[in-house]
Amino acid sequence: MSTVETAKADPRKVRSTQDVNAMPPLARAIPLGLQHVLAMFVSNVTVPIIIAGAAGLSEAQTTLMIQAAMFVAGVATLVQSLGLGPIGARLPIVMGTSFGFVPVLIPIAVGMGVPAALGAALCGGVAMALVGLFLPWVRFLFPPVVTGTFVIMIGTLLMPVGFAYAGGGFGAEDFGALHHLLLAGLVLVVTVGLHQFGRGIWSEISPLAGLVAGFTAAVAFGYVDFSAIGTADWFALPIPFAIGLEFHLAAILPVVLLAVVTCAESIGDIVGTTAGGVNREPTQKELSGGVMADGLASVFAAIFNAYPQISFSQNVGIVALTGVVSRYVVAIGGAFLVVAGLLPKLGGLVSSIPNSVLGGAVLIMFGMIASAGIKMLSTIDFNKRNMLIIAVSLAAAIGLPAQEGLYADYGENVRAIIESGLIPGALCAIVLNLILPHHDRVFRSDV
Repeated sequence: MSTVETAKADPRKVRSTQDVNAMPPLARAIPLGLQHVLAMFVSNVTVPIIIAGAAGLSEAQTTLMIQAAMFVAGVATLVQSLGLGPIGARLPIVMGTSFGFVPVLIPIAVGMGVPAALGAALCGGVAMALVGLFLPWVRFLFPPVVTGTFVIMIGTLLMPVGFAYAGGGFGAEDFGALHHLLLAGLVLVVTVGLHQFGRGIWSEISPLAGLVAGFTAAVAFGYVDFSAIGTADWFALPIPFAIGLEFHLAAILPVVLLAVVTCAESIGDIVGTTAGGVNREPTQKELSGGVMADGLASVFAAIFNAYPQISFSQNVGIVALTGVVSRYVVAIGGAFLVVAGLLPKLGGLVSSIPNSVLGGAVLIMFGMIASAGIKMLSTIDFNKRNMLIIAVSLAAAIGLPAQEGLYADYGENVRAIIESGLIPGALCAIVLNLILPHHDRVFRSDV
């Protein structure tokens, strides 16, 4: 039945899901909320697994950070969708751990320790909250040519991390072994198959289905260690400062700069939600409140041993696809995440997933991030000015980190900024967008 036919049959039923402030019947709202959780669950827990693996954390610490990621994402989603004073967009926006900070946080966690990474993330959250507060005065810094290029850089810089996991993970003694590659390949095939040929919810949860298939195969062949599940409690409240916080300028500076630029992604998701769901532009209050929620949720996350929070683009796609824009549906999904964050055994189960299984899923995720950036750039004119901005920014983001000898003699802070790749690339995009003329010059010669 079409939407129009459904409206004729029961107008209240349509309004309950197509009205941001309407609450659908629970029989419909609960499965719709679960759908949002399933679409983002894998991405949300992947970030702490990757950073914990790179930093060599114990299984217990990894489980703790996975538990924290679920709990914090749930709380952040509730604040973003329901609002708390001026904080929150009050739109159907699902929050979760941002992939954008991974290229910066991994070297910090490895070189200075995870507490330094969490301390830098807290400072980044403060910076994001300030951008949200003063958004009317700084939004001009983030036009589509800047935001689209930034998202492409995130996906591109994360791709080597995906292949590292497909090979068995950072520092694996049997890196590149055949069983790692076969498990990653299985996940890849199942995910792509369901994404392209599945219908409805099967297409939306294709990464989760791929992980389940890979995990099942890994269990069957004895590649899974379940010890973390056995030692984890059934129920536990998240513990603030369990990992600790440390503040190092060399870590804070690149994360704060990246946090400011990452606000562009949040703005894009809010615009996408209102445009795709209710066919309008977001209000200034929705934009400002949404970005402030990102920042304060990131501060909350660092305190509770999790990483920066941001709106999840795949859930924006679900809103556009289903037409369900009730913010209470998303709030129900947030409540499920909070409950999941109180169950350490669930975190232990997730942490037992082999790196290669995870790698098969994140390869696609990281590629899709870059694809999303390309889609964002499709709305701009590909004139000489914009093409130059894209070219120089990508060259700086990808080329500089690959040639450490160019900046080996610089100070620690400068090296940390350049090594991130995202910071020099994003700064190039912002600065060039500000100084380059918006119209191509026309040169005339009189004969």
